[in-house]
Amino acid sequence: MRRADRLFQIVQLLRSGKLITARHLADTLEVSERTIYRDIAHLVGSGLPIDGEAGLGYLMRAGYDLPPLMFTTDEIVALTAGARMIRAWGGAAMVKGAEQALDKITSVLPDDTRARAEAVAIHARPRADMTETVRRIIDQLEAAVTRRERITMAYSDEAGQKTKRTVRPIGLWYWGPVWTLIGWCELRQDFRMFRLDRIGTAEGAGPFETEPGQSLQDFYAQQAARHGC
Repeated sequence: MRRADRLFQIVQLLRSGKLITARHLADTLEVSERTIYRDIAHLVGSGLPIDGEAGLGYLMRAGYDLPPLMFTTDEIVALTAGARMIRAWGGAAMVKGAEQALDKITSVLPDDTRARAEAVAIHARPRADMTETVRRIIDQLEAAVTRRERITMAYSDEAGQKTKRTVRPIGLWYWGPVWTLIGWCELRQDFRMFRLDRIGTAEGAGPFETEPGQSLQDFYAQQAARHGC
């Protein structure tokens, strides 16, 4: 967690008006108490009205609030619905990030807008095949796309035939029932789509540079030529 994010979380926790110990803050944010002491000192030095001391606890003096975020009702509905969908169908890290982002947003909304967010009638239910393994692979592959890291994986096709593939990942797509990885397959020397629920194992295989004809734009162009769209 970045320090800026951690400082924000500390402020949100202290805004409850209750005395909170450094130990509780450290456990919640998964850092040391010494880190919490430094963060509190930084916040106090920045002018935040925090009372307390090490060994006893801290609280925010009444009357302090963060500037309200300006969201329209449609934006709140979209953010809430999106976070719920990620919670149902996203990777483990994505789920945690979506929940934290939504907590940050709703914590500084006016009461009526917060109530509207909580009343959003759009829900998402995870499928039975959305296992923890699939969620972990989503996070792993998303990071590999960002880092341009080749992935070697054990893959089973529709007939159950297993192969070992080394892929240069370029993106992840969610089609409703399944997630797929789009990448340049070094075995087939062409773009391929791999269902994440058919990936047995996946390991990093070193960085790669995108070569001519192997980019995301090239994939789109290939699909347009094949399907006339």
